[in-house]
This record gives sequence, C-alpha cells and structure tokens, in this order.
Amino acid sequence: MGVIGAGLIAQVMHLHYLRELADRFEISAICDIAPENAAASAERYGVAKVCTDWRDLLREPIDAILVLTAGSHAPMAIEAARAGVHVLVEKPMCFSTREGAAMVDAAERANVTLMVAYNKRHDPAYVRFQDEAAAMSDARFLRVTTLESPIQPYVSHYPLAPIGRPPPAELERLRAETAASITAAIGAADEFHRKAYHAVLLDTLVHEINAVRGLLGEPDRLDYVDLREGSLTAMLRFGDLPVAIHWIDLPGIARYKMEFALYSPDRRVTLSFPSPFLRSEPTILEIETGVAGSAESGVSHQITSYESGFKRELIAFHDCVVNGTPPLTSGADALRDIALCQAIIESHRTGRPIDHPTESA
Repeated sequence: MGVIGAGLIAQVMHLHYLRELADRFEISAICDIAPENAAASAERYGVAKVCTDWRDLLREPIDAILVLTAGSHAPMAIEAARAGVHVLVEKPMCFSTREGAAMVDAAERANVTLMVAYNKRHDPAYVRFQDEAAAMSDARFLRVTTLESPIQPYVSHYPLAPIGRPPPAELERLRAETAASITAAIGAADEFHRKAYHAVLLDTLVHEINAVRGLLGEPDRLDYVDLREGSLTAMLRFGDLPVAIHWIDLPGIARYKMEFALYSPDRRVTLSFPSPFLRSEPTILEIETGVAGSAESGVSHQITSYESGFKRELIAFHDCVVNGTPPLTSGADALRDIALCQAIIESHRTGRPIDHPTESA
C-alpha cells in the first residue's frame, strides 16, 4: 500500500489502523508534498520509501494507494487506475461530477477498485440504524444535525508529528487547481458560495449526505436550502418522507455532535456519532418507544461495537482488492454525493427547488 498525504487524518487514523492491520497491509511508501510530513511518518512506521511527488510513488511496486491529501483526488486516482493500482480515497473523492466521472471511467476501464472512505457507512451502529429504518414503515421525518466544533481538543492527546506546510510554489499550485475545480463544479459563483461548497459541503456534509442516501436511496426533490455564515440547512424529500440536514459551526464549544433522528408515531430512533478524531469511541443508538394515549414509554441505549469505522473500511477495502467484492462506497455511488452538493449550491443561488438532484451524476 502506498499512502499519499501524511497530514492530520493520516496520522490520527489511517496510518494507525494500517499498522494494526499488518496481517493485511504493508505500507511500502509514503508521499507528501511537505517532505518533513512524509519523513516523520515513515520513521514512525518503518517505511523505507519516501517521496514528495505522487507520480514517483506510482512507480513503486504497489497494489493499492490510499489518498489522504487536500484538494481533488482525481489526478492521482486516474493515473493510479491506468497503472493497474487499486484506489481508496478520503472524502470528498473530487470537486466536480466531471472529475468524478473521469475517475469512475478510469477505474472501470482498468478493472480496479475505486472506493471512497466514508467511515460512517462502515460503523456497526449505522448498520443497525439502517435495519431500524427499514423496519419503520410509517416514518414521518428524518432529522440530521451536525454541530461542528474545534478539532484541536480532540487530537491534542495524540503523539503527532508537527505538520509542515507545503513549499510556497506547491501551495500556490494547489490553490489554483482547487479554484479551477470549484469553478468547474458550480460556475462563476461568489466567494461566499465557493467557500460553502468547499469548506462546508465537500469537507463536512458530504458524510451526512452519503449516510442519508445509504438509508433512503436517491432523493426525489431538493425542496429548500438556507445558507448563511456558520450554518446550512437543506430540505430534501424521499418519496413522502421529508428530510432535514442541518450543519452549524460552533467554534466556541468543544463538543462535536452528529445526530440522525428518525421519527414515527410510536418510535424514535436516534444515532449519535462521536468526533471522527476519537479512536474507538462508540456510536450510540437510542430507541424510544411509547403507547398512544398513555404515559408508557421506554428508552434503550445501545452500543453495538467499539471498533472504529476507519478500521472497518480498511478491512472492507482489502476484501474488495483481494476477493473482488464490490465496494459498499464505490466511486460511482460517491459521484451522486458530489452531484447533490453541486445542486445545493445551485438551489440556493437560484432560489428554486431541484427535482432528482443526484441524477446529474
């Protein structure tokens, strides 16, 4: 396995679990455009090959790459597929449906796996929540709420190597490429919408969007979007079921929260995810039931597993590569998340609802 990107999420989660899964993975090379990042992680994990150009990494005898960089992952994924290398990319897979379609096409032509690292889809509690949702024939509403908080309190206890910045020329190149990719996705939007698309939708809410689609399939309609500094609400409709997705940035409160709550007349099922930077912190499933016309009620708090979704997604990727199992979170599936992110910006800019907002993928 070659790892591209040795920043925060690589150090906190992916490299840690790759080492824990040494019976399945060997880290053969680490690449980062900031050379000190790659060198520090290579020293910690005993990796001999270090480079600053991902093209050099693809020349190594590797079976697969794990892409953990900022910016679009399309160039790396496409070139890896053409080289016959399997690909696991962190979210977002790319910045536009055009880039995503090229990634999917390259993987299909080369017959290699293209998987997107949506760790929440692999969480055992989420799988249990899926079962509860499927059994709830009279669901009335799904509410998804994310309260964003500062990252530092959740990672300060880890023995992390200092994360260096890319050389100025590389940083400027990345900024220019990112700007061009965002323009390709949402057109000549103002800076407010560009920032919301990149920093809110692609960096954060794409997780929630994918998890909702994992529960309900494709939305029939994007009804309404409220977007302002520090908050976003999107109202969707899946058949007759309304779904509200809320994101609120709370930089002064160091308590992250992501909650899915599904309601029926006599049953409320809530899934609460911990900060994604906490290893082995369980996701909690709460089931509340009642009897109409009485004061009777009951609440069940369930911990399904302490195993990390990050670890489970790596195990799933190994199964895809070794046994040919189709990925749960494939590139083709993730392409629809990008389409919905683009549609949310379009709906807010135009003030109009959008039918079948994931079908442009």
